[in-house]
Amino acid sequence: MLEIIKRRRSVRNFLKKEVEKEKVHEILMAAMFAPTSKNQRPWEFIVVTEVETINDLSKATAFSLFTKNAPVVIVICYNTNKGYRFQEDCALSAENIYLETTHQGLGTCYVQIAGGMVGNVGDPEDHVKRILNIPESHRILCIMPIGYPANQTEPHQDSEFDENKIHYEKF
Repeated sequence: MLEIIKRRRSVRNFLKKEVEKEKVHEILMAAMFAPTSKNQRPWEFIVVTEVETINDLSKATAFSLFTKNAPVVIVICYNTNKGYRFQEDCALSAENIYLETTHQGLGTCYVQIAGGMVGNVGDPEDHVKRILNIPESHRILCIMPIGYPANQTEPHQDSEFDENKIHYEKF
């Protein structure tokens, strides 16, 4: 597992190559195996492959424009009627998406939507909700564009491990 964690990098450039449905299914399984507060499992996922919809999603923030080049986007939603740890539950799921995407030889990047910087389209969360007809009871933490990386990046190195950031018993 540590080797996959070391290979995990944020990918913003994708090949023009379709992602196999089986790989997307595995990624979604990993997302749903993430822990949630009180095991409520209040997240839901929207898989977007329609080019026009992905293009619209890419306009959510000033930092999401690269999303338009991904063949798949997973939107992580949260049903606030079923849970109360929105950010924590969704972030754990997003990390599982990161790791399984890497394991599948694909790349992704966490694109913050909730609390994101307001852009030309207004509030990013409202923008995504409008595009995807997401109910008012649901929040959106992030979108995750997925595809085959256009560039290879170096994995994290053991030298990045910093003993000085570890404290035992007390700070």
